[in-house]
Amino acid sequence: MIVKNLKLKNYRNYKDISISFAPGLNVLVGDNAQGKTNLVEAIFLCAIGKSLRTNKDKDLILWNTDYSKIDLTVEKVNRKTISLYLFPNQNKAIKINNIPIKKMGELMGEFNAVYFCPDELKLIKDSPQERRRFMDIDLSQFDKNYFYALSKYNKILLQRNKLLKSTTSFDVLKDTLSIWDEQLAKVGSYIIYERIKFVENLKKFAHDIHLELTNNKENLTLEYVGILGDTVQDIKDSMIMSLTKNIQKDWELGYTTVGPHRDDIKICINDIDVRYYGSQGQQRTSALSLKLAELEIFYHSLGQYPVLLLDDVLSELDQNRQLALLKRVSKMQTILTCTDFDFSIPYTRYEISNGTVKNVK
Repeated sequence: MIVKNLKLKNYRNYKDISISFAPGLNVLVGDNAQGKTNLVEAIFLCAIGKSLRTNKDKDLILWNTDYSKIDLTVEKVNRKTISLYLFPNQNKAIKINNIPIKKMGELMGEFNAVYFCPDELKLIKDSPQERRRFMDIDLSQFDKNYFYALSKYNKILLQRNKLLKSTTSFDVLKDTLSIWDEQLAKVGSYIIYERIKFVENLKKFAHDIHLELTNNKENLTLEYVGILGDTVQDIKDSMIMSLTKNIQKDWELGYTTVGPHRDDIKICINDIDVRYYGSQGQQRTSALSLKLAELEIFYHSLGQYPVLLLDDVLSELDQNRQLALLKRVSKMQTILTCTDFDFSIPYTRYEISNGTVKNVK
């Protein structure tokens, strides 16, 4: 998977630019607040259809303009161009090879990328929502069916929660809720099953990578926390039982307390929960291990590495971890942003200044 070219029109602080990228390491160098992050954000937007920095498309549009356009040309098996049109007061439009797509799910898997920035420490430190998002972004890129199942689950969950809040009679609720529980468990069990498989694969790679990064001193383990089972049917049966058991609690609280929307990944170093008891250095190394393991999951699932987007991560790592990271990224196309770069390895250099891009090497 390789990005060949990126064109931006009225995107963030870019009026009209075109950048061609090399297959290996591409380094975007410049002072802070010049637009480096905006470039990798635009690339990742073409992989998952939304920005990780804002929920509002209007925030992505250059001031005093009425639309924004991204054209990303990539090579996977064949060359294709993904085009996104962003508007301040209407939904974005997406085309693949100039053919409009009707559903966001049709974009999933057309272009695969992994994004890593200092904020990814939230993956370790913050709420379970961050770790669920981590799983969902990857699984949606692997399989459109997962993306559609997740969308369907969230719609059913919304209806169930509305019923919990609006029904005043508990006896009436019990009779009505079983219909929604069956639907929720049917879709939710598939989501959980796919997540369990993902975590099982992820932990093998993350464990070995973490040992490498810590000179064999720390043992990283991952565990999926939620409803478990060996098959989709096992998980579905357990989920229906849990939903039924928690009806009274859900009714009193006004929301559904069990299901994939409540699940988590437990991350431990030497059997200690790193979220609560790990040092910042351990949390940072754990996050790096998970992101590097993520790359291997893509490779073993799809037969090729995704494009790796590294946004200002070198400044957060010591020299040993910087070298370990740069050694691994030699396997794939990498687009890296930083304020300076001084490593004796082959790379293509771009200088970013106030919304302009200059290829200098």
